[in-house]
Amino acid sequence: STTTKSSGINAEYGTTVLYRMCFVVFFALLLISVELATIERIERIEQRTWYLGMNLNPSDGHIMDYTTGWAEDLFIGTYKDALKKDYINRVVWNLPVNYIALVRHQDREVDAVKVFRFKRGGLSMLNRFQDMNPGRQIVTEGGPIQESISKNARNMED
Repeated sequence: STTTKSSGINAEYGTTVLYRMCFVVFFALLLISVELATIERIERIEQRTWYLGMNLNPSDGHIMDYTTGWAEDLFIGTYKDALKKDYINRVVWNLPVNYIALVRHQDREVDAVKVFRFKRGGLSMLNRFQDMNPGRQIVTEGGPIQESISKNARNMED
């Protein structure tokens, strides 16, 4: 085995230890950077605020289709009945949005939720619906980023 004259340390052993120390330091730095990126991502998601922009109730006696309300700058319904009857909040409908949550509920109990990211962020829902004949458009990307279906969900085949 090779030893240095001044210290008596095995040169191969010293080189191996040095490589291992470098790997450990590199791996520790990699873990720290991954953890920081993960924490940053979580913090950004937790700062999101959701607002109810629209509710559709097909059996409330009010006819609400693509030609009624969606593309108009007006309130429909009341906040008090927002989860019982057709509803559009004009203020929320005019806010720029990057995500949309589709929530299905029956008798004020949530059955299912799907959240999607828009391909083109920053447009309001009013802007998105004002073109009444855009043809078929795929306006979200990547599929649902959140999906939840209650075990008590009814009529899921319709």
